[in-house]
Amino acid sequence: MIKYYISKNAAILFVGINPHFGSYSRGVPFSNNKMFWYLLSEAGIIKETREFLKNDEKLKKLYTTISKKYGINFINIIDKPTKDVSQLKKGEEIKGVKRLAEIIKNKKPKVVCFIGKVTFSKFKGDNRFRFGVQSKIYNSIIYVMHFPIRGYASIRVNELKTVKKLAGL
Repeated sequence: MIKYYISKNAAILFVGINPHFGSYSRGVPFSNNKMFWYLLSEAGIIKETREFLKNDEKLKKLYTTISKKYGINFINIIDKPTKDVSQLKKGEEIKGVKRLAEIIKNKKPKVVCFIGKVTFSKFKGDNRFRFGVQSKIYNSIIYVMHFPIRGYASIRVNELKTVKKLAGL
């Protein structure tokens, strides 16, 4: 299971749709293949190297302290692990969407970064939007980035650099 560390006034809240079995068993979001963590490092959002991040124990320790160390938080809309999003059923997101809206309202992250189009579509209930900055929600800047494991890493790194700048990091 993944425990989420959500702090008040975080610089960035990263939002995923649901964990992969590997991430779920490690207890660390986006740790199944670790690409997202490598991208965070390449974008300068975190300082740890790829070699450091490859070590499951070191990554787990970083995750438990990342809120205080870097001011970033993580959450998934749906907590149920699956191999991929096609295994999710319509309506499974409803409870998580409400929870996320409350977190945005009460915890006031500066930037909420949705990881992938499916994640924001499930949250918004609509798929008519483009990647990048969206309308604010409860005064938080909303950003939708591409899913981290498909396509050119340089696109994701540039998106994360934009998120970093929006967050004032």
